[in-house]
Amino acid sequence: MLKARLAEAVQEALRKLGAEAPVIVQRTPEDKPGDYGTPVAFALARSLKKPPQAIAEEIRRLLPPLDFLERAEVVGGYLNFHLRTEALLQEALKPPRPFPKERGRVLVEHTSVNPNKELHVGHLRNVALGDSLARILDYAGYQVEVLNYIDDTGRQAAESLFALRHYGLVWDGKEKYDHFVGRAYVRLHQDPEYERLQPEIEEVLHALERGELREEVNRILLAQLQTMHDLNAHYDLLVWESDIVRAGLLERALELLRKSPFVFTPEEGKYKGALVMDASGVIPGLEDPYFVLVRSGGAATYYAKDIAFQFWKMGLLEGLRFRPYENPYYPGLKTSAPEGEAYTPRAEATVNVIDARQSHPQALVRTALALVGRRDLMEKAIHLAYETVLLEGRQMSGRKGLTVSVDEVLEEAFRRALGVIREKNPDHPDPEGAARMVALAALRFAMVKVEPRKQIDFRYEEALSFEGDTGPYVQYAHARAAAILRKKEGEDEPALGQATPYERGLALWLLDFEERVLESAEEKSPHILAQYLLDLAAAWNAYYNAKENGRPATPVLTAPPGLRGLRLALVEKLKATLATGLGLLGIPAPEVM
Repeated sequence: MLKARLAEAVQEALRKLGAEAPVIVQRTPEDKPGDYGTPVAFALARSLKKPPQAIAEEIRRLLPPLDFLERAEVVGGYLNFHLRTEALLQEALKPPRPFPKERGRVLVEHTSVNPNKELHVGHLRNVALGDSLARILDYAGYQVEVLNYIDDTGRQAAESLFALRHYGLVWDGKEKYDHFVGRAYVRLHQDPEYERLQPEIEEVLHALERGELREEVNRILLAQLQTMHDLNAHYDLLVWESDIVRAGLLERALELLRKSPFVFTPEEGKYKGALVMDASGVIPGLEDPYFVLVRSGGAATYYAKDIAFQFWKMGLLEGLRFRPYENPYYPGLKTSAPEGEAYTPRAEATVNVIDARQSHPQALVRTALALVGRRDLMEKAIHLAYETVLLEGRQMSGRKGLTVSVDEVLEEAFRRALGVIREKNPDHPDPEGAARMVALAALRFAMVKVEPRKQIDFRYEEALSFEGDTGPYVQYAHARAAAILRKKEGEDEPALGQATPYERGLALWLLDFEERVLESAEEKSPHILAQYLLDLAAAWNAYYNAKENGRPATPVLTAPPGLRGLRLALVEKLKATLATGLGLLGIPAPEVM
């Protein structure tokens, strides 16, 4: 990357100057000279006791020679760089390629929906964030494994299975099975007799813990996996909580923790008889630093279960076995099972995609790693926290039935997209196929374009819009490029020397792709890549529609020889970059819209 090489050159100049400072190279504003610039001189002004402009001039003089650099100049304390046009274009026209697998092993856990009802729009954000991040990390050079946790011993699953029996409900096949079960779950929570039914629900819960009802849970899970497949999400492993219990991971995790002086059983006070963890040495400022791992009655808390699972992910515990999972959606998927083959990920880093309300439990999981002497792993146990999704301004609740299912939203998006395509392109060769792609883009992009820490208010009109800051807008930019390339005839060698400022501007945008992918991977946030794709699509549309004296300034197919070849090459790279970027967000790139 040219920007990286510029930063290295500036660092070399700083060493000659005897100075140290982080070097940031960024695009110069449109009204300033140069292609890239660095403000590093401002950071050195105090230590070197010189004005930034003088420091920038010294750095300029000490820069090593760069074959792609035309010249460097000082502009008000900034050091700006003018790149050679041919070198800029040569770099910009290189096809996008994944980074080599040199960055270590990462395990990404996402989705992990309770197997008791259909997925709703709040789950959609989890799926879109987790799946997109896994794709980005893989492209950025990490060895990525994706895990979906199945809580088959939880109360939610027990209540759904109990409701089916209690009300004598029999599925007639007319609706998707997880929707059928979800209606039973809501009915149970609206039942005036709900509290009286608790002992019978507990019996079902104990049966789940013994692994006796796994096939009934699996039936629900298969219906959920159909939705996940429709969302274009990918998984490598399913881990069932009942298998974690049977493998004895919890007991062995507690054994490791008991070796720490910060894990003990108080003999008096409100925690008497319980196994507690003192987190004060890792999480400062807590009013009460004690957290219960095992209650005085012997029941483990969900904190303890999460800790045991994290220990397994990072190789501190072994014991889970896996076999191929029979399902019609994911041929290579594996599931935990007592009769499978032993496997432990030994991830160097983990990313748990869980909403922000779980930030405290996730902090305790990291604390436990530190208390068993693995602060190195604690730093790499990452919580990708995201805020909740409102529905038309209202908080959703599965128990109250105040939700909208992912299946319903996908179908509504498809219906609307199909209407637009048939209206604007009645001769489309595959309107339904394109509508499915557009619907997926509308939903997934709406969930990843917003920084995870910001709440999303899901509204149909905004999420399904085909204009503005949306996935379909980026798709349309790709389709426009594809349409031009379909019309080209013969080959024309690119003449880099014929480039105009319009080509240079588009090339600079194309050069940002790899950096944005790496930034998204580093920050664990797909919204950085999503915003880049919006900017790139806007830059392409501006290039396509550029006018001079009322006439098109950038015709591609009718440009003179050489310049035509250059513009076609840029369009080809633009198309490939948009398709690659959309693919990293789990979004297809249609050739025709």
